[in-house]
Amino acid sequence: MTPITTNDALLQFCAAVANAPFIAVDTEFMRETTYWPKLCLIQAATPEHEAIIDPQAEGLDLEPFLKILRDPKIVKVFHAARQDTEIFVKLGAMPKPMFDTQVAAMAAGFGDQVAYDSLVRQMLRIDLDKGSRFTDWSRRPLSDAQLHYAIGDVTHLAALYPKLRDRLAKEGRLEWVMTEMEDLVDPDLYDTDPERAWKRLKPKKYNAKYLAAFKATAVWRERAAQERDQPRGRILKDEAIDEIATQAPTDVEAFNRLRSVPKGFGGSRLGLELTEELKRVMADPEAHAPKMDRPAHNQPAPPSVVELLKVLLKAKSDNAGVASKLIANVADLEKIAIDDNAKVEALTGWRRQLFGEDALKLKRGEIALVLNGARVEVVEIE
Repeated sequence: MTPITTNDALLQFCAAVANAPFIAVDTEFMRETTYWPKLCLIQAATPEHEAIIDPQAEGLDLEPFLKILRDPKIVKVFHAARQDTEIFVKLGAMPKPMFDTQVAAMAAGFGDQVAYDSLVRQMLRIDLDKGSRFTDWSRRPLSDAQLHYAIGDVTHLAALYPKLRDRLAKEGRLEWVMTEMEDLVDPDLYDTDPERAWKRLKPKKYNAKYLAAFKATAVWRERAAQERDQPRGRILKDEAIDEIATQAPTDVEAFNRLRSVPKGFGGSRLGLELTEELKRVMADPEAHAPKMDRPAHNQPAPPSVVELLKVLLKAKSDNAGVASKLIANVADLEKIAIDDNAKVEALTGWRRQLFGEDALKLKRGEIALVLNGARVEVVEIE
């Protein structure tokens, strides 16, 4: 297979797929040593057409393909879409509407985060050759074996999508998955504004001094990582942000006493930059601290209630053939154990019907869990 490296070839492919009802898409990228992912390949396929696009080709304008991604009449099919979507959002093309086969597989009974090769094997009875999995996709030229591996990521995906969609529709679960897709195309999910970076982290204290230092450090780290195109963790680990917010160091020696920052960080260029930023916000913490409400419940969730909810969740997910992770996680269960009105997705929409209502009934003693052979069943209490 010959990758697309010219604008004429890309225009020809995009014209051929412009009226397709869906297109399967995948990317190959590198980001182990960078903040921004380096896009190396784009693979795309419909049932009739397939192509590998080389974004590293000199002078290649990706806009015709980005236009396809923006077209609301074409469903964009991915497997584990999050990182691929992040790349396209940065290029100005949110792939919408979207269908993520990994999420769909969770609703169809294939378990938590099923791998692409496993899903292909189970649904298409095809074993994929994984020999090129660890390719450095930035190198050129790519071998025929590498290109064959890359295109397989979308040709099989194009075959999977109709089967998985129809299966979900038959089971009445397609709407569940499309609801999840709305979350995946939420622009806030891909927001890289440094000023909002602190919102992805969890502060451990709520006084003004801590929060001012916490936000300032997170914002500074995000900006430094973007400007230097380095992973966040190479600038500072997440645990260092909490320690810095707790200690609020404003000189080299204070930084050097911290356990979670690299040795010598305080006297480095990065350390001096952060020191100045901390001095600025510590001069008036009240003005720089973000406004946050303390958690409504500080008491730990009753362990016995959480364990009961775990059993119920497992029983409900097994009986319905839905991955438990798609319904709720342990943090959700802990919140439900404390509060019947907890702000968790497990108490809304289809999740509430499948699990949430019974979770609240279990807490109130209105239902019980009984073992019927190897199967846990829910029974009403008279």
